[in-house]
Amino acid sequence: MTATAAVPAAVAESSTRIRPVEIWRIVRLHTVNPSIFFIVPTLILAGAWAVTMFVAYLIIGVAGVPAEETAFTYSWAVLSPQWYLIVVGVQAIAFTFPFALGFGATRRDYWVGTGLMFVLISLMYAATIATLLMLERATGGWWIGAGMFDALWYVGADWLTAFYTTFSLQLLVLFIGAAVTTVFMRWRMKGMIILLFGSVAAVLSLVAGLTLTESWPAVFAWLGSIGLVGVFTVVLGLAAACSVAGYLVIRRATPR
Repeated sequence: MTATAAVPAAVAESSTRIRPVEIWRIVRLHTVNPSIFFIVPTLILAGAWAVTMFVAYLIIGVAGVPAEETAFTYSWAVLSPQWYLIVVGVQAIAFTFPFALGFGATRRDYWVGTGLMFVLISLMYAATIATLLMLERATGGWWIGAGMFDALWYVGADWLTAFYTTFSLQLLVLFIGAAVTTVFMRWRMKGMIILLFGSVAAVLSLVAGLTLTESWPAVFAWLGSIGLVGVFTVVLGLAAACSVAGYLVIRRATPR
């Protein structure tokens, strides 16, 4: 009787404790196919840079338009890897979740390991973009007056601010992709349809509510009061919310 009762207790204890080795195995699992996290995002960023430099050369070098009269500070090219990172979040879950469970990982270990991978990747690319921003400024726009990284909210930002804002945004898009994939894994197409229409309805309701109550000025005033770092702290909070939501869903998701 004593031995029989001790088994469930041991199982329960093992299922509640943090297992660093298993979590790190999940991180390594995500690196088996390096193209998803490393190669493709790097190629997208490099390709966006090459196109920007070519266009800048035509406008500034060939056409002779002064660099200060160009619109590179409004370019969205610096965000080119972000759109793909949503796909990365989807692929990270869809491709590895069944294998992880097959190798004996718990859903919690898998989600913590995946989240750790997201954090490491976001740290790497945030440091890269912030450093390239500083290099772009130091070279006067890559010696031709072109601006790819010194654009949008990065204009005037120091290295730490550029790093923090990029890190927050990348974590958000990664966890959005991952959380959406967990919905598909648990409820399949029915869940995706409900999520899509529910999200659209929620956004439209929010926009309508702010418009009808004439609250937009107050919203913009609040965003202005918290500053750039404050806005991206909100973005980081949304990333954390997506992470928690994804974990709650994946706890009962079954790979098929």
